[in-house]
Amino acid sequence: MPVSRAIDKLNEKIAHAVGWCLLAAVTICTVNAVVRYTLNMSSNAWLEIQWYLFASMFMLASAYTLKRDEHVRIDVVAGRFSKRTQVWIDLFGYLLFLMPISLVILYYGTPFALLSLRSAEMSSNAGGLIVWPAKMLVPVGFLLMVLQGVSEIIKRIAFLAGKIDGHEFAKHAATPQEEIEAIKAANKIN
Repeated sequence: MPVSRAIDKLNEKIAHAVGWCLLAAVTICTVNAVVRYTLNMSSNAWLEIQWYLFASMFMLASAYTLKRDEHVRIDVVAGRFSKRTQVWIDLFGYLLFLMPISLVILYYGTPFALLSLRSAEMSSNAGGLIVWPAKMLVPVGFLLMVLQGVSEIIKRIAFLAGKIDGHEFAKHAATPQEEIEAIKAANKIN
């Protein structure tokens, strides 16, 4: 499982670094709004950089979200099954949906981004920014997703083979009652 741990660590580091994009986006948005309403000045570049920062957060932290098992899912049915059955459902989902779709997007997104890089594509908006960094987020983000998918598959197979106890990967979301009990326990409320 060293490969899985290395992938997990890579995506954790990237996600924590990208977290700073939120602070930058909020700061830029605030300054832009203040300048626009007080001095009646604005720039398309300010708006585009906010979009780039949001795209960076979304694309580069999605793999970390997968690692933490926090993607949107419907546990109404799967939550009733045993942990082993839930792991089988995850494994099939990763193999039949996540990996093929991610690989297809990576395959088609890479030439799209490289063409933008080679042509030094610029925004069509007046005063806009270069576009290729935003387009490069697509293949990079999906490469990270494919790597994290490999890590999750390794962990699920190891669990099914009895090599790990399931603490190597995140548990499914707690039920509301489990969350209430955890809060009570943390605060020692009866």
